[in-house]
Amino acid sequence: MELQFPLILDGATGTQLQKRGYTNEQCAEQWVLEHPEAIQDIQKNYVAAGSNIVYASTFGANRIKLEGNGIRNQTAAYNTRLVGLSREAVGENAMVAGDIAPTGKFLYPIGDLSFENLLDVYTEQAQALEQAGVDLFVIETTMTIPEARAALLAVKSVSEKPVFVTFTCDENGKTLTGTDVVAALVIMQSMGADAVGLNCSVGPDQMLLQLERMAQYAQVPLIAKPNAGIPEMVDGKAVYTCTPEEFAALVPKMAAAGVGVYGGCCGSEPAHIAALAQAVKQAEIKKPASKHMDELVAATEREVFVLPADVDCGDVFPCDEDVMDAIEEAEDSEDAVLSIRIEEADELENFAEGQYAIVKPLCLHCEDAALLEQALRLYQGRALYTGSLSKDELQPLCEKYGLLVR
Repeated sequence: MELQFPLILDGATGTQLQKRGYTNEQCAEQWVLEHPEAIQDIQKNYVAAGSNIVYASTFGANRIKLEGNGIRNQTAAYNTRLVGLSREAVGENAMVAGDIAPTGKFLYPIGDLSFENLLDVYTEQAQALEQAGVDLFVIETTMTIPEARAALLAVKSVSEKPVFVTFTCDENGKTLTGTDVVAALVIMQSMGADAVGLNCSVGPDQMLLQLERMAQYAQVPLIAKPNAGIPEMVDGKAVYTCTPEEFAALVPKMAAAGVGVYGGCCGSEPAHIAALAQAVKQAEIKKPASKHMDELVAATEREVFVLPADVDCGDVFPCDEDVMDAIEEAEDSEDAVLSIRIEEADELENFAEGQYAIVKPLCLHCEDAALLEQALRLYQGRALYTGSLSKDELQPLCEKYGLLVR
């Protein structure tokens, strides 16, 4: 399926559901299934306002979130029914996106979840959404790179449909765990995301600043789905005061930064989407144009690094029980890159524990393609590779994990 940009997404779901009686005291997905007329009315209104895509109400319909609400062994059933409601609401007038959102869990050693566990949770939901017949997937309100990577790998394993990824960040462009959104963009687009951007977080003006930073590295269309401004508390309730006209006023600047997908998050209403749709019709959308096409753009989990194509990868450290010492030593060296050699499967545990301390671009040295792939699954950034593996062995790893071969 080939998408034609620009595209108009829907607006807020949560705040619209609240206007129709939802009180946050119940699992949102369960409430929607018990009140189908609410979500269908919301989505019909967004399509009438100009939305090309609506999000199925599957935001919290992964196994971890559902079980947290006492709902067990119903992941497939919930996703199927929720997608069905959206399809019934919009018919052929708009596309339906399978909405995948954070589990709220952290990986070991910060939390108790392994990457493979997380991947399994997202694969279960992605498979259900694919079988339910969604037109595309959206991984949204993402706060950590591991969850974004796991969700993207999960979708890619079950579907060839387009995938959008959006992160939420603070006014400095940092996610909850300190990832710069530029690094998030680099990692996600290198792994095959069809569009990457931001949602929720802030209003259009603050979001624009981060999108302009991301534009310097973008090779895919950017996404802007801001809140309707910063909420003000009135009588204990969050009130969003950004008018539709103010909400759409920055579309020309966003278009100039390469934003090809527009929508609204918390507080936005059909009127905001209508204003967006009208403004986008009049805007000149700039195609993605990274300024670093001739360089190696690597990333740790938190930061992005632009390296010359012939960068010297420096001394190579073994991935033994002293790898943490090697990482600390590399931090103090003048080498631009940290190089680690992985030779045996039992070294992967050392790598898994040490990779979170890496603050320089990582170059992996490995002569076994299967072992290299296991290391790439664990590494929450975009790594370089040097070694003797063939092009045929490396190509799928470059496409799947964004591996840079020098």
